[in-house]
Amino acid sequence: MLHSRLVVLVLRAVLIVAALWLGVILVMSLPGELADEALAFRIPAQIVLSIVIVCVLVVIVCIWRLLTLLGRDRIFGEASRRWVDAIVWALGIAWSVFAAGALALTAVIFLTPELRDPGIPMALFGMVVLSALPVLLMVVMRGLLRQASGYRSELEGVI
Repeated sequence: MLHSRLVVLVLRAVLIVAALWLGVILVMSLPGELADEALAFRIPAQIVLSIVIVCVLVVIVCIWRLLTLLGRDRIFGEASRRWVDAIVWALGIAWSVFAAGALALTAVIFLTPELRDPGIPMALFGMVVLSALPVLLMVVMRGLLRQASGYRSELEGVI
């Protein structure tokens, strides 16, 4: 039990640091990094990256709530399924926005003769594919949670 409490405590600390880091990037770093870019690139990039960061912050809040439910031994209830659903939706939205932004940037690169270079589109393709993994993993985890909740309710009925 002590081991799991330590893991939850460390995870909460990492979640706090990650949320603070993302907040700094969203408010201070991202606008500064994009300030020198052309307005036609800066605004869409700011919107796409801001939506993705906000979605990740939503995921952090949901994980925090799931840890609270875990501590109260209510992880197999309806509330936990709602938080996991929120994670799936946030990750799905972030992935969709990121994929659309990557596709738009790839189109601009390939349609502009001076910019034609396969390096950035290939890197974006890899990032889009890899960023789909957490979404798909959470869909599987949601199914496992639903199945485990059913087993737990059956066990409680037997006992």
